[in-house]
Amino acid sequence: MSRKNKVKIFKIILTIAVLAIFVGLIIYLFPVMKNLSTLEGQVAFKEKVEASGIWGLISLFGLQVAQIFLIIVPGEPIEILAGMCYGGIWGTVFIMVSACIISTVIFLLVRKFGKKFVCDFCDAEKIAKIENNKLFQNPKKIEMIFLILFLIPGTPKDFLVYMAGLLPIKPIRFILISTFARFPSVITSTLAGENFVVGDWKKGVILYIAILVVIAIIIFIFNKFDKDKIAKRAIKSIK
Repeated sequence: MSRKNKVKIFKIILTIAVLAIFVGLIIYLFPVMKNLSTLEGQVAFKEKVEASGIWGLISLFGLQVAQIFLIIVPGEPIEILAGMCYGGIWGTVFIMVSACIISTVIFLLVRKFGKKFVCDFCDAEKIAKIENNKLFQNPKKIEMIFLILFLIPGTPKDFLVYMAGLLPIKPIRFILISTFARFPSVITSTLAGENFVVGDWKKGVILYIAILVVIAIIIFIFNKFDKDKIAKRAIKSIK
């Protein structure tokens, strides 16, 4: 069997696994999720999550593994689910630790197997676009570029995890940046999830918007003093 077919089968299996876990979680949690607007429903939801024990954590971790490997699966629903199940703080800790482990594994696999491994999971044209961009090949600017891109909500962070292994960035620096720069994006989703559980939908949405505004202000200030327009050029390159 060719490498291409093996990868295709792996992706199919991973996709089926993701769907199975999602369906399983919905079936398991739906009876109590539909009553989250009531105090009794909120208590029942918490009890359901606690009763799942380690299997709940394993299921959530499995979803995140699949989400990062498949790339096309958005991370926000998983982050919101983590917030609903384990609260804003512990949900954030869980997501960031999981992301750190998965990103490290992918980065090391790319460094070991090279561009072929990246091409198995990412679009070849996008890979070439980044590789041929002098901005991403500059060792002095690459860390700042990754910091900016990981801070901005909505950027293809999982794609960047794959690309990092092909770029001139030190492993430890990349792992630290890719882990901690996710914080603003992750905390917005987990806090929203935490508030959804207690029926405070408005507060969850307000918190989400407030943190996004803070991030936008930080990016605006950076762009104001960024004479080389690093942020704009980097964002344009990954679109």
